[in-house]
Amino acid sequence: MQKTLFLLLSLLALALTACNSGPRTKNFLKVQGHHIVNNTGDTVILRGMGLGGWMLQEGYMFRLGFIGQQYRIREHIEDVIGAEETERFYTQWLANHTRKADIDSMAAWGFNSIRLPMHYNLYTLPAEAEPVAGEHTWLDTGFAMTDSLLAWCEANNMYLILDLHAAPGGQGNDLNISDRDPDKPSFWESEENRAKTIALWRKLAERYANEEWIGGYDVLNETNWGFEDSTDFRGTAEKTNAPLRKFLVDVTRAIREVDTNHIIFLEGNGFANNYNGIFPKWDDNLVLSFHKYGNPNVKEAIQRFIDLRDEHNIPLWLGESGENSNTWFTEAIELCETNGIGWAWWQNKKMGINQPLEIKQPIGYGKLLDYWAGKGEKPSPEEARQTLNEWLENLKLENNIFHRDVVDAMFRQVYAHDAVPYGDNRIAAGTILPAVNFDMGRQGVAYYDTDTASYHYTPGMNTQGNRGRSYRNDGVDILPDSTGHHVFHIEDGEWLQYTVDVVDEGIRSLTLTVASEKATGRVTILIDGQVLAYPSVVPATGGAQHWTHLAVEIPQLARGKHVLRVRADRGGFNFKSIAFGQ
Repeated sequence: MQKTLFLLLSLLALALTACNSGPRTKNFLKVQGHHIVNNTGDTVILRGMGLGGWMLQEGYMFRLGFIGQQYRIREHIEDVIGAEETERFYTQWLANHTRKADIDSMAAWGFNSIRLPMHYNLYTLPAEAEPVAGEHTWLDTGFAMTDSLLAWCEANNMYLILDLHAAPGGQGNDLNISDRDPDKPSFWESEENRAKTIALWRKLAERYANEEWIGGYDVLNETNWGFEDSTDFRGTAEKTNAPLRKFLVDVTRAIREVDTNHIIFLEGNGFANNYNGIFPKWDDNLVLSFHKYGNPNVKEAIQRFIDLRDEHNIPLWLGESGENSNTWFTEAIELCETNGIGWAWWQNKKMGINQPLEIKQPIGYGKLLDYWAGKGEKPSPEEARQTLNEWLENLKLENNIFHRDVVDAMFRQVYAHDAVPYGDNRIAAGTILPAVNFDMGRQGVAYYDTDTASYHYTPGMNTQGNRGRSYRNDGVDILPDSTGHHVFHIEDGEWLQYTVDVVDEGIRSLTLTVASEKATGRVTILIDGQVLAYPSVVPATGGAQHWTHLAVEIPQLARGKHVLRVRADRGGFNFKSIAFGQ
């Protein structure tokens, strides 16, 4: 009996060992009703960032909007340093712009997914350049870059969504988005271009069919094309979108021949906003991807997509958004997540403040821009090479400016309604706190400004956010100056909050550094919610950056945390810093 029992237990142990050592179920994302789920059926809210500017440069990203498309930027660079050096420049660009350190950082900030905007010309030749018409020459560069990126994502348990941003020929009338040459047949005017695109997706799907950290395939970014009416430049009025639906069905069929695992993300016409004629569904693992820029963050703004979700039982994904102020970011993400919608922002780095990483403008860049714009002399090849080499170095994460306020707005502020210090907030006698280092938090919590975001796609809403486009991405207006930055365009009723940790006894005075053309400004100080009895008059200093010191007596601050607010009862002045004294 004991032998029999021992034998049964041994067989059971062997069976359990065999089960445990079997193939692990892969964690592919799948569609389940209105939701994207993982292999255990848990809903996954994608919180993603796009890598715009890496494989595909758009002029505005680098203050080159007057040039436009990447192929034209490349021509301008070749004009100043020659073809061989230009080839080297672009090789180094791809090496420097996005590396494992970038993906590690995004994972640490809170992102769980990456959207890769791909340029087809890193994967295959243009149709017109194929040695044999109708054939497809495959290039190693794009595939190797994607392999590396996937490995970096997998190391961080992040999903990678492949996005064909620049399709052969270009898929829209907005030329910059797809690096389109208008003198050549577009994606929609060439059967060869569409066939090459489908072949590329089949190739990618075959390569990544069993990769669980591929989140899916965003098969065609932002079509903006008039199929029925060629004057419908943006494609927003199209009623049937028949060619777009046909392509989406055809590319799905090609992908499914080699990959039945991955989600396919669908984008409509009109910059992923017009879905007329796209449905009904033809596959059970599809997600509708819409894009949203610059309109109010109210449910009504996305209701038509929610209606499509309900009608066709398909999940939604805000596949691209951003390019605005922190207030708008927080509200847009809150709107999405409240309605069970994942999101991907655009983009991680460029020149400017409204993304996590800012690429610093190299010395000599202004001269290069002036020449390219026809406003200045041509720099020597040596000058141009030095400027462009510095630009390449400035692409690297360690040389970027990190905008912690942007990341805070995209994650913490979505669910937290308190304020936190912007930086080192320890205060001793003699400490000078820059005015621009006010707390991080929502409008009305960390600061109050009468204009906090840009609603540039909403008629009648003429707002800007930070008018100075400098230092921070909150609504507060900030300008650079000879010694740093200052707050300007201060209007009546606006205020800034500073949470400080006093480490010295005896802090009993504040000195505000201010400037004003006229003596009309009035400032009130609040400490820990208590209003000082009398506002201070900001004197006329004779200029917007002719600074003077405005002393304010305060009750003695004990050691520990205090909350200071500087309120403009009447605006019209500039504000540089706060000095703490005994």
